Amino acid sequence: MSTKMDKPASMSADALADRVMSRSAALAGHTEEPGRVTRRYLTPPIKAVHLELTRWMAELGLHVRTDAAGNLVGRLGDPAPDTPVLLIGSHIDTVPNGGKYDGVLGVLVGLAVADVLQDRALPFAVDVVAFSEEEGVRYAKPYLGSAAIAGTFDPDWLERRDDRGVTMRAAIEAFGLEPDKIADAAYDPRRVVGYLETHVEQGPVLEREGRPVGVVTAIAGQSRLMLRFTGEPGHAGTTPMFPRKDALVSAAHLISEVQDYGRSIQGLRATVGYVRAHPNVRNVIPGEVDISLDIRHAMDDVREAAVAALIDTAERVAKEDGMTVEVLENQPQPATAMSGLLSRMLHEAMDEAELTPFELLSGAGHDAVAMAASFPVAMLFVRHPDGVSHHPDERVSVADVAVAIDVLARAVGRLADELEVN
Repeated sequence: MSTKMDKPASMSADALADRVMSRSAALAGHTEEPGRVTRRYLTPPIKAVHLELTRWMAELGLHVRTDAAGNLVGRLGDPAPDTPVLLIGSHIDTVPNGGKYDGVLGVLVGLAVADVLQDRALPFAVDVVAFSEEEGVRYAKPYLGSAAIAGTFDPDWLERRDDRGVTMRAAIEAFGLEPDKIADAAYDPRRVVGYLETHVEQGPVLEREGRPVGVVTAIAGQSRLMLRFTGEPGHAGTTPMFPRKDALVSAAHLISEVQDYGRSIQGLRATVGYVRAHPNVRNVIPGEVDISLDIRHAMDDVREAAVAALIDTAERVAKEDGMTVEVLENQPQPATAMSGLLSRMLHEAMDEAELTPFELLSGAGHDAVAMAASFPVAMLFVRHPDGVSHHPDERVSVADVAVAIDVLARAVGRLADELEVN
């Protein structure tokens, strides 16, 4: 079912930026936790965000639909499925206690660009996409929404369970969708002109350089691992200090070495962000501890070497402490290259807007990672004061958002001109 209304007159970039900011604040009110911005995959707040976005998309005259993975799509232009299409968007889920702009900004900037372009004849349709999931919080699997659109969604993921035991299949059905039709969400790569994503930088580079926006050169490769140390549980008061087999102590030894190793390699990011001790009782020695390991680098060979080195370190620590360690999960994601054509359009748009083009690497993963498996992709980063992300203090300035809208709209216009000529 689609929703469509008559289109209003377009607004200026400054006015559109003001609207993006107010809408970001409004969407932040849709949360699982009062006072905190928390929206996990297909929870009720996602439904509330869909309702808001559907209304705003319909006001622009977009054809609106929801696919079987829960992605909300608003199309500017011919709704026929065989129409060439440019995709613009980002995600609407968040980490627990996240910020107002991570993901959402890209969706709302996409709507603003659709507003700018609504009266222009384009050789392609523009689909503004609000991906239902990117963060990987609820089912420990990121990019569910973008994987569906890219045609790489694995049906086996439907049997994954969240922390309450709800399968992904059941969550999709509870949202009113049909999980067995997720394959229908995939776009034909032959029809896709490309994918453009605007995102807060989540780092300090643009602020340090005094620039409102920058063009992403590549997205760093990433490896996500889960390790388990196994020792022996025991009574905290009656078990002698020697010999003890405290799995949490061994995990702590590794965590310290992970930080030291990460600091020793230029450009490497090495992080332990999750720890689960069992039985997690104050007066019991932990007999089993799971920890995450997040390794990132722009060069895949450096990242892979780091993963191998840190697994060796974990095995050495376990042996020295009389423990065992096993790798429960190892999910590698190669570095993602950007499209030369789409990136050039962003560069030329910055130049046309009298901005000096600027490039930077993304150390964080984005929906563009999954989309790049099937389509050309490019990203525009927006200055992020203090670089605080995945946190309530996340912020952007209305002036920088206006620049991002202007640059992205110009880039789409230049892309249209380029394709019409060729």
